[in-house]
Amino acid sequence: MVSNELPVRPAGSAVKTVVEGPNSLTAAFGRELSMASRSVHADDYINNHQAVAPPMHVSTTFRYNRDPEQLRPWDNINPNAPYDSHVYSRDSAPNTTRFEALLTSLLGAPTLSYASGLAAFHAMIVFLNPKRVAIGGGYHGCHGILDIMKKLNGLEQLELEDDADLAKLEKGDVIHVETPLNPTGEARDLAYYRKIADEKGCYLTVDATFAPPPLMEPFKYNVDMVMHSATKYFGGHSDMLAGVLAIRPEKADKWLPELRQERLHLGGVMGSLEGWLGVRSVRTLELRVKRQSESAQNLVDFLAEKKAAGDNNIIAQSVFKIQHASQQPEAKDENSWLRKQMPNGFGPVFSMWLENEEKAKRLPSKLQLFHHATSLGGVESLIEWRAMTDPNVDRRLLRVSIGVEGWEDLRDDLVQGLEKLKEEGY
Repeated sequence: MVSNELPVRPAGSAVKTVVEGPNSLTAAFGRELSMASRSVHADDYINNHQAVAPPMHVSTTFRYNRDPEQLRPWDNINPNAPYDSHVYSRDSAPNTTRFEALLTSLLGAPTLSYASGLAAFHAMIVFLNPKRVAIGGGYHGCHGILDIMKKLNGLEQLELEDDADLAKLEKGDVIHVETPLNPTGEARDLAYYRKIADEKGCYLTVDATFAPPPLMEPFKYNVDMVMHSATKYFGGHSDMLAGVLAIRPEKADKWLPELRQERLHLGGVMGSLEGWLGVRSVRTLELRVKRQSESAQNLVDFLAEKKAAGDNNIIAQSVFKIQHASQQPEAKDENSWLRKQMPNGFGPVFSMWLENEEKAKRLPSKLQLFHHATSLGGVESLIEWRAMTDPNVDRRLLRVSIGVEGWEDLRDDLVQGLEKLKEEGY
């Protein structure tokens, strides 16, 4: 195998290593490696220390070159660490740079990190600067950002699933598609919205938080930007807050420097601790997401089967409706847009509607393995009476985020919780 490291020996120093860059692994193997391997090694080219585990850097500022002849504004390249050179952490820092390198490989497009998913969405809207945004239901926080923008510049919100509203779109406006949708876990057809965006001259942006790699590849549909709340599956352990924007590769040469410059001034940067935690988490992304998605599918199938049985079982008595991409009619058709868009699973989040508000409010307190908390994507399973954080949702709805526990145990936990409610007269 051809080595992807070049030894350099500055006078009077020990051997230093300068790596060849982000394409070094592909060059060495003559092909792109698997997602599992890239999750562990896509950032190897940044290494400039013998430590196997990347260190955590907390410094906010970095020394300039001691040679006055080498001083150039916002250019502080260390020849011994050319891919790990920085000026100030509001622009870049070691841990966030490494996190971005991993996600650039996994998402298949240049990626920038932000302080949160909403910071990423805000940065995206500021950058594209549309007069109108077509957006459906989904995460209420994104609607909140658009409300703020309306106050500042009169930005108009249009309904994504209303043909009359879509007809109002003009060149430079944004079609923003969240798929799968929060909180239901149902999917939307990206090819359909790409066609509309092309006809109208609009940007197509996607919130793919609920379908991280390997579940969906939005750039196959020529979307312009993909955002994720990295707090969820990229973080995966309920202990970090972050967001990311990935830019369509054909537009990245122009857009990436501009987005990075705007991030410098907006200030919504990811913290160094969060960057370090993110690197740790992305190493196991595929392992976690595959298991979570498979377990969620098993649970949804179980609930749907019991509900459809219509006999005297506790599920049929208590559950009014189940929502998940796998329950959409297109999921049964191997040639459907849904099966093509999500070939590796339908996601680890689904919604369960109980018969009434009181049951939905009380069930989480009867469960042993599910934590009653907001958010999703962590290794622990969560259930949320969604009315706690979303004022617009039906008060019978419970959002369920499946973790890495045994799905049979989660199944039994839901059953025993519903049975306890019944015993108490609910």
